[in-house]
Amino acid sequence: MPVVTAPYKPGTPCWVDLTANDQQAALDFYRDLFGWQGEVGPAEYGGYAVCSLKGRPVAGIMARSAPEGQQPPPVGWTTYLAADDADAAAQAVAGAGGTIVHPVMEVGGTGRMLVAADPTGAVFGVWQTLDFIGAGIVNEPGALVWNELNTTDTAAAGRFYQQAFGLRPGTIQGMDGFYSLNVGDHTVGGMQPVAGYLAPGTPPHWMAYFSVDDTDSTVDALVKAGGSVIQPPFDMQAGRMAVVRDPQGAVFAVTATPDSP
Repeated sequence: MPVVTAPYKPGTPCWVDLTANDQQAALDFYRDLFGWQGEVGPAEYGGYAVCSLKGRPVAGIMARSAPEGQQPPPVGWTTYLAADDADAAAQAVAGAGGTIVHPVMEVGGTGRMLVAADPTGAVFGVWQTLDFIGAGIVNEPGALVWNELNTTDTAAAGRFYQQAFGLRPGTIQGMDGFYSLNVGDHTVGGMQPVAGYLAPGTPPHWMAYFSVDDTDSTVDALVKAGGSVIQPPFDMQAGRMAVVRDPQGAVFAVTATPDSP
């Protein structure tokens, strides 16, 4: 079991959460699809649900809401990058040309977070660990396995994430136009142009990939549960993947790698 017990290195994707119109329906859907366990959380934390897999935190699900007079966030998945200091990260984001969407806030002693957008418009979160490091299980069926930036300008995005978080872009042999994102010598994510990969007009975004045993059967189950398919299962260098949409419209990817059980 790929268990994580130490804080993630700065710049590494460390957590994902879902904003849903119907939180309970989303909890039920992902329980059936991935085997997650979770329930609506305490009211003082907005009902935020920390879902678990094999007893370890794997992702969050929250109800879509906003303070009075403000627009609620869109339905979708958010990728969080680890930081040692959320305030310093906010300054680095602004200094590198990004935009702070939600300023730094403390989350009940578990951590400190902010939400930002890079210069191309892709929204992401930043997480500073206090008592909660983020995903406690990764890289196995039902868990997060990859985070990927789809952007309209790989050069500008690459400069931003390197300056703000130390994420160094790198090329991958045999995958023209696709870049790895690296913390030191370790690849922690990817980046590619959104054009030619998803439908024209798709805005820049971070996509969460979840590992599955069998991509085709997972997609079949998703469709039967009310989800839809954006890119049907196909084979790629890293395995067999598909891009899908849950019943409430949140987009994510599933992939079965050669190393999956």
